[in-house]
Amino acid sequence: MSEGHWIVNTVIAGHPMAFNMDTLVTMWAAMLFLIGVSFIATRNLSIFPTKLQLVFEKILGYFKGISDDMIGEDGKKHFPLIMSLFLFIVTANLMGQLPLRMFELQHGEIASPTNDINLTAGLAIIVLVYYVTCGLIKKKAHFLFKGFSFEGIIELFVEILDMITRPLTLALRLFGNILAGEILIGAMLGLMAWGLPLPFMFFEVLVACIQALVFTMLTTVYIATAVNEE
Repeated sequence: MSEGHWIVNTVIAGHPMAFNMDTLVTMWAAMLFLIGVSFIATRNLSIFPTKLQLVFEKILGYFKGISDDMIGEDGKKHFPLIMSLFLFIVTANLMGQLPLRMFELQHGEIASPTNDINLTAGLAIIVLVYYVTCGLIKKKAHFLFKGFSFEGIIELFVEILDMITRPLTLALRLFGNILAGEILIGAMLGLMAWGLPLPFMFFEVLVACIQALVFTMLTTVYIATAVNEE
């Protein structure tokens, strides 16, 4: 079985570039899956919901309550991003439990898109740009700069350091947990193809959901600290 990413090298505008095609393919597959499921779930909405509608209502209601509790009355403005992040990340994480590695490639393999640091870093940068922009819109320059005093300058450097470490920890936490889980399952499959990997696969399903929840909850906290006056 091949290992690593399915890398395609090309030249764009005279510059050599490399693309992790497995990440791109599975990322778009996750997005198309969510768009399709969301379209089906929102057709013919009824006061007596179908099972799919009920599942979506429970998930949406849970995160709506969290965003309202943490962010306050402005929570509904940021709810679409929060909900989209969770649904995409949990779907992408669970794709690693599908038997995609059965499809052998000449170079690399197909796995979960969140086992690629490029994707998780991209998500973290989106979160960083979003909450910083929200903070600047709500609090203007006071969001970062508290004044020309010694304490204000120190707080400015602390805020800048915090902004650097937040996306870094978000990206590395998600990437590391998903990659480690896939490596563990791969090792168990190498030892015994039947039976032995099953407990680890069930555990990784739980990890996939927890990591999506952690990423989403921390994003909500960052937005709340940016827009709330307290």
